[in-house]
Amino acid sequence: MTQESSHAGRTAGLHRVVVIVDANSNPFELGCATEVFGLRRPEIGRDLYDFGLCSPEPRTLMRDGFFTLTGVAGLEAADTADTLIVPNRPDVEVPRRTAVLDAVRRAHARGARLLGFCSGAFTLAEAGVLDGRRATAHWQWADSFRARFPSVRLESDVLFVDDGDILTAAGSAAALDLGLHVVRRDHGAEIANSVSRRLVFAAHRDGGQRQFVERPMPDLPDESLAPVLAWALERLDSPLTVADLAARATVSPATLHRRFRAQLGTTPLTWLTGERLALACRLIERGESRLEVVARRSGLGTAANLRTLMRRETGITPSAYRRRFGPAVT
Repeated sequence: MTQESSHAGRTAGLHRVVVIVDANSNPFELGCATEVFGLRRPEIGRDLYDFGLCSPEPRTLMRDGFFTLTGVAGLEAADTADTLIVPNRPDVEVPRRTAVLDAVRRAHARGARLLGFCSGAFTLAEAGVLDGRRATAHWQWADSFRARFPSVRLESDVLFVDDGDILTAAGSAAALDLGLHVVRRDHGAEIANSVSRRLVFAAHRDGGQRQFVERPMPDLPDESLAPVLAWALERLDSPLTVADLAARATVSPATLHRRFRAQLGTTPLTWLTGERLALACRLIERGESRLEVVARRSGLGTAANLRTLMRRETGITPSAYRRRFGPAVT
């Protein structure tokens, strides 16, 4: 029996996410999509998406013959997607099949959102929908990608790129980062945090972080940032500085900066600002309407600073965020 969705039949009104699985597709990224978009959410009390898989063939041999996927919908299911996740495969030099590329083009033409995980950027570029657009792909394929698709603005040293209706993730784990980013964009920070807790995965890593982090053998037995991060998260409303974090970690600011780069792929200030903004979003979602209070409790200082950061990071104002994700007005 062909399975149209991860659930028993389509759920009316839910945003429809469809993954195209093609020959030699990577199982990990398929698993990431299923985990983020396909599972029921009893801890939230409602489903977030209507999810399904489709393939151009009744039997799809996955990467390196690990297993064969059967029982999913035909490629026509891609035409029902509000968000279409395109195939990613390790054989990036092998052309994608015409039927798959045509499905991607049709989805783009009718305004569906497109997601490419890892080498999925090659599928999007081959379909012609990335010309003149920003995108990323796994760093090991950056030179090959640029040579084949010079009209695409490849950003090869970031986790993911959100270019509006087309989003791309750099590598395997970055698929989870991008998936949670999409949940955050669709449903708000509180829901994205709930999904990330179930995944036991970081709730929010900025897309501009580096694809790979250096992990040299430490000179000391324990250089983990976990204690200082936990300490800071309990004090986001305080006027914390990088110097405060360094003092708590009993290292110099320069050493703290190197550890953040090595362990998190970002800077202390960028991490601190991102956590404060995430807290501000949660406060708005929980019903706090006074921007001065949100700014103060999240450590962002002023309502003006909150407005600037929210518009820069989410693309919308605090008022628009409240209308979209705040408590329903009765």
